Amino acid sequence: MTSTLPAADSQSHDVVPPLAARVAQLSGEGALDVFRRATELERAGRSIVHLELGAPDVDAPAHVVDAAVAALRAGDARYVAPQGIMELREAIAADVRSRGVVADADQVIVTPSAKTAVFYAMMATVEPGSEVLVPDPGFPIYPSMARFAGGVPVGYALDADNAPDVNDIAARIGPRTRVVCLNSPNNPTGGALDEAAMARLAELVVRHDLRVVTDDIYSRLVFEGGRAPAIAACEGARARTLLVDGFSKTYAMTGYRLGYLVVPRPWVEPLVTMAVNGHTCVPPFIQRAGVAALTGPQDMVASQIAAYRARRDLLVRGLNALPGVHCPVPAGAFYVFPDFSGLLSAHGLTSRAFADRLLERHGVAAIDGAAFGPRGEGRLRLSFASGQADLDAAVARIGEAVASVSR
Repeated sequence: MTSTLPAADSQSHDVVPPLAARVAQLSGEGALDVFRRATELERAGRSIVHLELGAPDVDAPAHVVDAAVAALRAGDARYVAPQGIMELREAIAADVRSRGVVADADQVIVTPSAKTAVFYAMMATVEPGSEVLVPDPGFPIYPSMARFAGGVPVGYALDADNAPDVNDIAARIGPRTRVVCLNSPNNPTGGALDEAAMARLAELVVRHDLRVVTDDIYSRLVFEGGRAPAIAACEGARARTLLVDGFSKTYAMTGYRLGYLVVPRPWVEPLVTMAVNGHTCVPPFIQRAGVAALTGPQDMVASQIAAYRARRDLLVRGLNALPGVHCPVPAGAFYVFPDFSGLLSAHGLTSRAFADRLLERHGVAAIDGAAFGPRGEGRLRLSFASGQADLDAAVARIGEAVASVSR
């Protein structure tokens, strides 16, 4: 008997349907791409100096590690409240109050990383078709998240000190502008706003009825004058600001993935609902480590800032001694953003091509400045979170690369 069933088309079963179009709005992070390639070269036997990742070269303080281990051994690994354990939220509220931010524990939402907090903040504030002002150069995840949320990222320039340019922000505010994304100290430049500039920005935010997503992850890592000013401490702006921070950079807790949001009270419940949908809760033993970090000894923070300052000065001096290179002095974070544009344009090279050449031929992993926005072209981001021996080797190898380009 002849079958009436259609013949099986084996190929049709192998065709993978497309994902939702919104996924294509996301872009990656250049540092991780460079890290992957640098690791491949190391496995092949090459000597690589890693200056691509913003990762401290020390371990988290012992009392932080002990707190996490003790909590885990005590069985503190169950579900907890999505907003975070009270002890950590109280410690975070006390910390932001020390910066002049009026906030209590009920306004804190603990998240699995500061990056997750930025994502929630963008999703909560960006309307489809609205404009989001983002720093250019700036952390590439900001425009990526803005696009994913349906917004249109609009880059604003940095000033002569590599800090967010308040005048340029003012010039770019239009009828569709809804959100300003702020990062001070800035990644990749290390530039930071002073209190007067922050107050001017706060006044703009109030006048134009804007929301602020401020990524304060480097607020402790400043080299003069203590903590960086917070826009959430400014009158008027505090009612419009979602403050993001975390533990990775200050306390060398990169793998703990612990961050938080501090928001006005009317926004707490919707953002906790986002947390419920996104991650349920942060593991409590990780939160116990955060409590220990904020309430325990701060010796490690002070010693690291001193070490970063010394490394910064030596790295800036070494780079500025190279022909055709200009390296500004960063006010905070642990990055320099040297300008190679004159050298590169004279030889028909982009910063991407130079970064690739630096890695493949000279064994230095650095990030192309254009990965942080069009205004970053001609520059590289170098992290001085690495040890001094690595930085010395990097300057020597970059000098060789500069000489080879010139030849």
